[in-house]
Amino acid sequence: MIDTAIHATKGGESRAMAYFAERAKWRWPEFALWIGAFALAFLFPSRALLFNEVAILALFALSLDIVLGYAGIVSLGHGAFFGLGAYVAGLLAKAGAGAGLFSDPTFGLLISGIACAVVGYITSFLVLRGADLTRLMVTLGVALIFAELANRMAWLTGGADGLQGVMPGKILGIFEFDLYGRNAYLYSLTTLFLLFIVARKVINSPFGVSLRAIKGNALRAGAVGINVNRRLNGAYTIGAAYAGVAGALLAQTTAFVSLDVLDFHRSADVMLIVIFGGVGTLYGAIVGAAAFKMLYDLLAAATPQYWQFWLGLILVLLVLFVRGGVMGLVGGLYNRLTGKGGAA
Repeated sequence: MIDTAIHATKGGESRAMAYFAERAKWRWPEFALWIGAFALAFLFPSRALLFNEVAILALFALSLDIVLGYAGIVSLGHGAFFGLGAYVAGLLAKAGAGAGLFSDPTFGLLISGIACAVVGYITSFLVLRGADLTRLMVTLGVALIFAELANRMAWLTGGADGLQGVMPGKILGIFEFDLYGRNAYLYSLTTLFLLFIVARKVINSPFGVSLRAIKGNALRAGAVGINVNRRLNGAYTIGAAYAGVAGALLAQTTAFVSLDVLDFHRSADVMLIVIFGGVGTLYGAIVGAAAFKMLYDLLAAATPQYWQFWLGLILVLLVLFVRGGVMGLVGGLYNRLTGKGGAA
């Protein structure tokens, strides 16, 4: 009987390993997406600055998708980590003054990510107290506190005038930020790609599966032995670190930081992007950021006074009639064409 139990356990482990291996496989649409994204820098060099904005926005949305789409933590203050990362990177670049370790953009990304991870871990204990409505209020409150601190500490942040003298050095001491933004876009896109790979591995690991279980039913997940709070603390910390890196990219590639990085619209916009692209899909953050930015530019150019109305209408229609946002629509077409499930 013991042998039977051992064999059953081994069989279950084998099936679990096969499941994770299958989910971790890369599929041809993914290769095409990333190759196309990198090719844009050379095919349309005059639009590199716009592409850079999309890459940063996609990383910011990816950070929220980890928190909302997989951990199920609803946040209206995720922009606090974005702004904190921007200020940390900006202050480091200012301290380096174009030379030395502090001026290396990659060093700024690392420190910004660590700083936001620490703050995210500390605040996660506050966020996890209570249900969704309580979490909404706590996250919003944390973001408002950060914004007011940045305003009050004008001697450090520059206040309403913004942080002046941000001079990031060469990337890895080799590549300099050019006027047209191609190096900036490649830098942001490479960062997005590397962090996406990490997020993909995390989500397709036992940790990621446990997050799905918690999001589905936290009480049941706890009953089968999953440490719910520890998993949620971890997911919130990862999301905060990713948001901080996104903010650092913005500060470095624009060489300027203002109070706008901590404004509420940052949190609201990224929430719309995640919903628009598809919650809990990872790629929805990237597709949603590109679609959101494209719609924003098109509608703002066509109807400058009413673009928000049309954008809101499109979002409402998408939520009502397309399950899973843009990725749900794309996934349905992919399933029909191939008969297989899309990548997560």
